[in-house]
Amino acid sequence: MRRQNQSMVTEFILTGFASLGDLQVLLFVIFLLVYLTTLMANATIMTVIHLDRTLHTPMYFFLFVLSCSETCYTLVIVPKMLTNLLSTMPSISFSGCVAQLYFFVGLACTNCFLIAVMGYDRYVAICKPLNYTVIISQGTCARFVLAASLCGFMISVVVSILVFSVPFCASNQIQHFFCDIYPVIKLGCTDTNVKEMTIFFLGILVLLVPFVLICISYVFIVSTVLKISSVEGQRKAFTTCTSHLIVVIVHYGCASSIYLRPSGAHSSDKDLLVAVTYTVITPLLNPLVYTLRNKEVKTALRKVLSRYSLPKTA
Repeated sequence: MRRQNQSMVTEFILTGFASLGDLQVLLFVIFLLVYLTTLMANATIMTVIHLDRTLHTPMYFFLFVLSCSETCYTLVIVPKMLTNLLSTMPSISFSGCVAQLYFFVGLACTNCFLIAVMGYDRYVAICKPLNYTVIISQGTCARFVLAASLCGFMISVVVSILVFSVPFCASNQIQHFFCDIYPVIKLGCTDTNVKEMTIFFLGILVLLVPFVLICISYVFIVSTVLKISSVEGQRKAFTTCTSHLIVVIVHYGCASSIYLRPSGAHSSDKDLLVAVTYTVITPLLNPLVYTLRNKEVKTALRKVLSRYSLPKTA
């Protein structure tokens, strides 16, 4: 009888922007422009790092991988969101929802671990400069990236199983603009407290543990920099860390406000606004911060542009 009382869900209706009416067209234009700018900015960073040999260092290798991961991250969410903004019945198939949540969580976790690795890279560069090339070798960089990706997608497998092993009731309306964890699991017919608690502890593992490690790294970094007698040396050392710190604060701050709260404390409107920030705005912020605040990247960008610009006609 219990099985008969449940409907077989084949698609989900995404109602995140349904109440905005005519504003959806305006949002479509704004998000499209932001999305295209994000793709262009990340592609520019990856191209410059690839073409300029002075940027072939561990720090910029990690930045290249992060830009690539951020690009894939936006591809999972934004194109479908843009399509739904122009649709009278914004929906996603069940299999599409599973795939979207899996890749979203996998890439988001990978980004968290990559940002933590970048913090460790800055720690070694500033606190152990004489051993930097030995500790952060090319092989070590590759292993860090592989470990971040494997851990990220293994966690995603666990989360996806927890979310989609829930029997869904007749209601298939997700109060969100994509298949996020808590809006989907709320549609379950059974008690999901244990599953939500498990996801919460996984959130602590992914968000809080790397953030604490980054904070510890920066305690040692600040302590080392303050021992530098030259003011110019201190300024240069702090400059290399500022961009990373901005990304850390925005990335972990937005994600923590959603995934490190009890499920009962979630508010659809507030969560929607924060979700827009970390799915649309943050992927644009990262390349802009690293480009505008990094003298080496700006210099390399000018070199690449001058090298590949068309010759002037007489």
